Amino acid sequence: MIGMILGLIGHTTLAADEFALLREEKIGNLRIDLPEKEVIKTISCKEKRGPDKLWDADGAYHQEWSYTDCGITLDMVSEKKRGAKKIAAITIFAPSTLSTRRGIRIGSSMQDVMKAYKPYWNKEESDANHFIAGSIYGGLIFSQEKKKVESIFLGAAAE
Repeated sequence: MIGMILGLIGHTTLAADEFALLREEKIGNLRIDLPEKEVIKTISCKEKRGPDKLWDADGAYHQEWSYTDCGITLDMVSEKKRGAKKIAAITIFAPSTLSTRRGIRIGSSMQDVMKAYKPYWNKEESDANHFIAGSIYGGLIFSQEKKKVESIFLGAAAE
């Protein structure tokens, strides 16, 4: 009986952790909190960096790193201006060939997205063009065009 109760408590805790997907998910070898040194080793395309901008929402400095030839944009974050950065959010789009841990990539069908991420599907935050796994505060957003994945976002889309 105690084992059953502990099992139920553990299951409730896991289900209540809406940020579990954010922490465990990867797109290719990219993940949230990956340090900039690892990012530089991982992506071989030409990089374009935007300016460091202080965000009022989190009090941190954000900088966009774009790899257009690879179909990748990263939101890099640091505590200090020009400080060591880590990934805060990842967006991929064509021509990216990267995939999520569950094999979803640009061009995958929305039916495949549903099969892979149904346990994480946030029906309330999703709409006709966006399948949200987790939440807009931390998770995956699959944007679609003609029932095919057009872009994938991993991170927090809202504060």
